[in-house]
Amino acid sequence: MFPVSVVIVTKNEEINIEDALKSVADAKEIIVVDSFSTDRTVEICRKYTDKIHQHEWQGFAQQKQTAVDYAEGPWVLILDADERVTPELKVEILKNISSGTGLNGFYMPRENYFIGKRIRHGGWWPDHTLRLFKKDKGRLGPREVHERVIVEGNTACLKNPLRHYTYRSVSDFMERMERYSTLAAKEIRNNSGRAGLFSLTIKPPLTFLKMYFLRLGLLDGTRGFMLAVLYSFYTFLKYAKTWEKQA
Repeated sequence: MFPVSVVIVTKNEEINIEDALKSVADAKEIIVVDSFSTDRTVEICRKYTDKIHQHEWQGFAQQKQTAVDYAEGPWVLILDADERVTPELKVEILKNISSGTGLNGFYMPRENYFIGKRIRHGGWWPDHTLRLFKKDKGRLGPREVHERVIVEGNTACLKNPLRHYTYRSVSDFMERMERYSTLAAKEIRNNSGRAGLFSLTIKPPLTFLKMYFLRLGLLDGTRGFMLAVLYSFYTFLKYAKTWEKQA
């Protein structure tokens, strides 16, 4: 048995969810918090767990914290529907949480895939993210987007990666970019940030230059170029939406 409580939040994830659940099917418990999916997501989840709770969407951080609150085990692993835990990562997790090192959380690198191919540059690798932590020592920080776990005490980084099959198509990216940019703009305003001509004209091309040249996205070929362009437009969009609300 994989001795962790795996928590997943879902909303119409029938394309992704089964492979995610298969990768942790031997977990001590699997908890799903679903936002009233209208596809086969819940039906698929029932094949792997009976711990399915439905909640209206509360935002990324709060929705995941709700899932964590349902966990009964001391160790929690947050997994997104488009992520997979490899056998190698499981072995490393088991070794570390059984060793009594006094650590309260673990970062892990992510292998990110864009339109079916792994991206190795542009800031997409190693993309460390804290997903494994002691329930009584960690909580989701109050962010609108790109939520993070805040852990009390010492943490370390695992070596084996979590696989992340993000953005299956350009259309998928564009659809999510619309939602994420709105949330990012809200977070900028919440932090008393503002947007002006500098943000709209300078920051988007700087995003492209950083991803494509400084972080060597050019080595990922056409996909690396596409990602640099898409993220520069995302940067423009979040500041344009920030400006729109303050105008």
